[in-house]
Parts: sequence; structure tokens; C-alpha cells
Amino acid sequence: MQKPIIIAHRGASGYLPEHTLEAYQLAIDLGADFIEPDMVFTKDGHLIARHDHYLSTSTNVADHPEFADRRTTRPGYDGEDWFSEDFTLAEIKTLRAKQTMPQRNHEADGKFEIPTMEEVFKLTRANGISASRKVPLGVYPETKLPGYFKSIGLDYKAALISELEKAEWWTDPFPIFVQSFEADILISLKQLKPELPLIMLIERKQDLQLEKYAQFADGIGPFKGLLVTKGGKSTGIIEQAHALGMEVHPWTFRSDQLPQEFNSPQAEYDFFFELGVDGVFSDFCNDARAAKLARFARNQIKTRE
Repeated sequence: MQKPIIIAHRGASGYLPEHTLEAYQLAIDLGADFIEPDMVFTKDGHLIARHDHYLSTSTNVADHPEFADRRTTRPGYDGEDWFSEDFTLAEIKTLRAKQTMPQRNHEADGKFEIPTMEEVFKLTRANGISASRKVPLGVYPETKLPGYFKSIGLDYKAALISELEKAEWWTDPFPIFVQSFEADILISLKQLKPELPLIMLIERKQDLQLEKYAQFADGIGPFKGLLVTKGGKSTGIIEQAHALGMEVHPWTFRSDQLPQEFNSPQAEYDFFFELGVDGVFSDFCNDARAAKLARFARNQIKTRE
């Protein structure tokens, strides 16, 4: 798969409600190399695709009077909400997804189900290799809040491996990276299944412990601002990661929320591609792919001059 890889952040989330089969399929149709499902648990132990375990932001749970009494609190969460771990899968399937950002199109709100990870992997298989793709489709799942879920008896390690077994990944693998902000789950997965490619997510400068992460992870997923100095130069993180044999996949690129330093999505992608990133998380994977193809075309011209 030619780098930099294009990772459809929560699917084609710039256009459709995130983490729905429809958003993933649109991302696939727009040429993404990987679709990125975040995972949380249901009460009965199923993995579903949601960015957060609180549900009010991304679903119409508030419109269901039968669930009014499920609104509650959780440690570390400010206020009350509905949480995935209080709902069975059957109950989750009565909800519908909605766009999480107010400035984006809301025409599809209330139309799409919340998918299980089994359904996401089936979608991945169905779109694996085609004449139009030419290369296998990848999936890039994130384990959300693994420490919290483990504390209430829900362990990603067993659940994710079970899903990969059902998807026959062990016998017929497709491209995959498993990501997390918490090192413990990645270490646990590496010890049990060392062949699984793992990515350590990094949000803060103080968490940049690359030599430590290189012992169990195959790459890092840093906040993109960590890679650039105020003067627009590399901070050296990409170079250090590459020296340790790790890939670098920064997040999140949003065409409708451009940093003030860039006058177009392509300008931002070009800048980070020049820095040497190996992939990008994008809400608008079509823009990322266009920038990648344009860069490839320019390089082809240069080699022929």
C-alpha cells in the first residue's frame, strides 16, 4: 500500500454521521486506504462502533422516552448522559446516529443504525479487493477507555481477538492497525498476539516516550501539532520515530477546520507529507486522497525530467 496511507477518521465523517456503515462505505468509495472504527462495549459485551461511550452527542437516545431513566453519571464525566455499557445490543440497535458537529450537514440524522464491530469487519471483507481498489482495504480500530471497561469486567483483549477470529483475520489477513491512548491494552495484545500491528496514540508533549513505545508498538498516532514547531519546522518526532522503526500517523485533518497557516486542505496535506508522515487521519478522505495523488503525479514528473 503506497504511503502516506489515507485513514478515514470515523468513516467519511465530514459528510455523514460518524461510525455508521454508510459513512464507512462512503469513505471506501472515496478511496480511503483504511476505515477507522472506534470501539466501546454494550452491557452484554458486544463491541459497537462509537467514538464515546456516552451516547447523547452521536445518537438520538434523548428522543427515546423508554430510556429516560438510563440517564446517569460516570466517574470522569461532567454531568449526566446515557452510556453504552448500560444498554444491550438489542437496545442500541433501536437508536439512530446523528452528525456530531453543528456546522456540518444534518440531513442524514436519524437514518442510520449503530453498527457492531462484526458488521464493520464484514463490510471490510466485502470491500477487500476490487478492480477499482487494486489494494486491500484496511481497518484501524481504536480501543476506547480500555482501563475503565476492564474495571467493570469488559476486556478488549478477548473481545477484539474474538471479532478478528470471526472475520478470519488469522487465516486470511487484511491490513490492520489497532490503536489506543492507553499503553496497557497494547502491551497486553502484543504479548498475546505479537503479529498484530499496534499504534500508540499521543495527545500531549509530555507523553512523547518513543523509545518506550517502540518496545510494543509499530507506530505512533500523534496530535499533528506535536510534529511542528511554531516556525513551521519538524520537531524531530517523525525522524526519531522512523529511526526506531515506527510509523507516524497524525490526527486529525478536517477540511472545514483548517489551521490558519493553510489556505486549502491540499496545502496542509502537502506540508505534512513533506515532513515525512506515513499516513493521515482525515474526516474528508477524498481531499486527503486528492492531495496524495497530486503529490504522486508531481514526483513522477520530477523523476522523468
